[in-house]
Order: sequence, then C-alpha cells, then structure tokens
Amino acid sequence: MNAKRFFFTFAIAVVTAVSVVYVYSRISNNEPQIITVKEQVPAIGQFASAQVQGNLPDLTYAAESSVHAVVHVKTRSSGKDYYSNNPFYEFFFGPGSGYRQQPQPVMGAGSGVILTKDGYIITNNHVVDNADEIEVTLNDRRTFSATLVGADPTSDIALLKIDAEELPFVPYGDSDNLKIGEWVLAVGNPFNLTSTVTAGIVSAKARSINIIANRNQTLGVESFIQTDAAVNPGNSGGALVNQRGELVGINTAIASRTGSFTGYSFAVPVTIAKKVVADLMEFGEVQRGLLGVSIVEVSNVTKDQADELGISIDKIEGVLVGSVAPNGGAEEAGIKAGDIILSVNGEDVNSVPELQERVSMHRPGEKVNLIVLRNGKQKPFEVTLRNIRGTTGIISSNKFDETLGATLEAVSTSDLRRLGVRYGIQVVEAGNGSLRQSGVKEGYIITKVNNMPIKTVGDFTAAVSEAQDGLFLTGIYPNGRVVYYAVNLAD
Repeated sequence: MNAKRFFFTFAIAVVTAVSVVYVYSRISNNEPQIITVKEQVPAIGQFASAQVQGNLPDLTYAAESSVHAVVHVKTRSSGKDYYSNNPFYEFFFGPGSGYRQQPQPVMGAGSGVILTKDGYIITNNHVVDNADEIEVTLNDRRTFSATLVGADPTSDIALLKIDAEELPFVPYGDSDNLKIGEWVLAVGNPFNLTSTVTAGIVSAKARSINIIANRNQTLGVESFIQTDAAVNPGNSGGALVNQRGELVGINTAIASRTGSFTGYSFAVPVTIAKKVVADLMEFGEVQRGLLGVSIVEVSNVTKDQADELGISIDKIEGVLVGSVAPNGGAEEAGIKAGDIILSVNGEDVNSVPELQERVSMHRPGEKVNLIVLRNGKQKPFEVTLRNIRGTTGIISSNKFDETLGATLEAVSTSDLRRLGVRYGIQVVEAGNGSLRQSGVKEGYIITKVNNMPIKTVGDFTAAVSEAQDGLFLTGIYPNGRVVYYAVNLAD
C-alpha cells in the first residue's frame, strides 16, 4: 500500500514538474517580444534626448577665449561746484548768501574689450564721458592708466589706449551674419564683478530705442543687436561674442524700468563699432558719410500721405525719403522726396536703423549704390557721400592742413597727473600753419579753447568749427609753464 502511494505521489510530482517546465518555456519564448516592446519606448526617448543635446551649443570655447580680453574700466571725474544756502549764513549775511561747496569726485565703472596686442580698447562713450581719470584692470588683475584716443557720441563708442604689449584680444566677427535665435555670450563686469559671462540668443537685429539721441541730445546711429543675455550696470562697453569667440557687438543698454536686467539687452553691432574704431585710430574722429536726406519709416506713413506722395503702403518695404538736403550727395545723384530706398550696395533696407547702419560703414567721398522705388518702378542711383561740412573730403583732427597745420594727440594720464591738470591734448607737431605762426611749440598741452574744456582731439575740432574769427588757447608746457595764445583764423 505504501509502495502504491509512493509511486502515485511520484507520478503527480513528475506531471507537475513537466507542466511547470512547459509553462515556463512558453513564457520564456514570449519574453523577447515583451522586451522588444519595452525597449522601443526608451529608444525613442534616448533619440529625442540626443537630438536636443546636439542642438545645445558648447559655449566654453567662446567664454575661455574672450573672458581674458574683457577689462574692467573705472573712471573718476570731478563733481561740479555749487552754492549751498545755509540758514546760519543768511542770519548773519542776509538772504541769498551762501558758500561754495567743494566738488566731490564722481566714480564710474564699466567694461571694455581689448582689440589689439598693443593695448587699444573699445568701450562705450557714456562709460568714459567727462572722465578726468580712466583706469583699466585686466582679467589677470594688472592695472593701467588709460588714455582716451577719441569718442563718438552718435554711436556711443569710445577708444582707449593703455601702455602694454602682448595682450590677449578678441578678433572681429561679422554681425551681419548673425541669425535670429543664434546663441551669443555677453562678457563684462556687472556690479563690479569681474569676468562675468552670461548667455542668450539674438532676439532681433537693427533695433532702435532712441537712447543715444535722448542721452546726447543729438541724432544717434542706432541699429542695435537685441539679445536676452543678462546685461546689468557695469556691462556697458563689454563684449558680445558668437560661439566662435568673435566680437559681434558692444553691450550698450538694457530695456528696464528697474535699472537692472529684465529680459532684453542691446549691443552696438561690430559693423558700426569696427568702422568707428578705424576712424578714431587714423583720424582722431569719426568720418561719417552722409546721404543728404531725411528718412521716414514707411510703416509710419498715413494713407493720406501715401496718396499725396503717390506710393503704396500695402507692402511695407524700404525707407521713405522725406526730404533732400540742398547740394547734398542725394540731390546731386537725382534722388527726390517721396522716393523709397530699397537697398544699399545690394543689401535690403526695410527700416531707418538698417539704412543708417549700411551708410555708416562708409566714409565721405565713397560711393554707394542705391535701388530706389519711384512711381512703382525701381531705379538705380549712385550717390557720393558727403561729410558734415557738405564736402567729400576727410575731416582730420590730427592734421589741420592749411588752417592750423598741427598734429595733435591725447595726453597720458600719468603726464596729466604730474602736471596737475585734469585733461588736455598735446601738440606733437606745430606744422607751418596758424598755430606755429601764433607761437605754439611742440609739447604744448591745450586744456581749453575759447574757455571750452578740451579733453579729446574731437573736442578741439568742434571748438575750431564753432569759432568765428579766432581761438584763445589755454595750456601748459611739459615743464609746467602755463601759456596763453591767440590764434587768428580769419582769411
């Protein structure tokens, strides 16, 4: 009986084991299908992730190659004298009496970008405007006194020079090739924090916000690159670089109601900055070629105005010529009020900033080719640009040809400090013109012309252009002797 029970139990165990093996084998045979299905989902996720990673730029090279060439610019200027009404004074000396309050120094800070190995540095004009002393601190913490070579308020660009060699610098890029959505880096010194790098994309190009005109009470050349890279006070004059570490703009302004970054920043494109720097290096002031027209956005033209001018505003393109200056390049070429400028040298212009940027790249005497829409037909014109005086010649502030015949240069901060003066420009060569005839000798540092402070060669040029018959110079020689000269400009 026990034997039968044993064999019966054994048979059940064998059948059970066979069943388990069969079921297991069936499950095992289906497992690759299950795995295959489950593997397909992660594969899709991995592919999407890899695609995103491929589109994210590696900005480390751009940061490393540019951060050492961006400097910290510190300025010092004297405050203004002012009178203070004091009840104590008024009690003893009568109403309206007061005393002169001593001026307090005003400190400022910004950024700059090294352009050459021998120490030329670009920054914003508003960073160094009215500065008596300019100090530059490199990324390696070396500090130099800087000389203001020249400045252009209309583009908010200034050029500095420090006495150094073998400096790291940022090469020029091409801001024309920037695309909307392209990644860029803003490198500067916000809030006195050195070597700060922020990233963003190009949000718009050829943007005008009227900040230069409002700041300088003059016509500004604005065709900003708009980005969402964080820019704050102290970033002004710093670098906007592309992914290759090339300079494509000079960070200049932010759109903010708080004074700090709130979403958008604006940079002067390198197409404008590069030409300004070249002019300042060569001539001491900007050589701005002018078309000789007033221009208006086509989008701002009303239907009545359009009908009066005989133009269509159904398609917004080009820039409308509002008026033509007499004896200017545009009038000479045959351009008329009511014409619509469609392109400059083959480049389309559909806004005032775009047209300003294209023309600002050229000097007086150079020719530009325009395509103009008139009475529904396109016509080509060749315009010879004029300077602000209405001629095609170069306005040189270094060489004052027949009238003054002198070569003038900026004075180093150390020489100014040694002589106890805050600003001035130096006569390197007196030439054979009016300055030498008036007794001016080489080495003379001009501090004032007709009682106007002279801080740059551009200031001197402006004073000469405003003078009627002559100049009264105030200045000092390197030996400390203060001398005054009267220079006759009359024919």
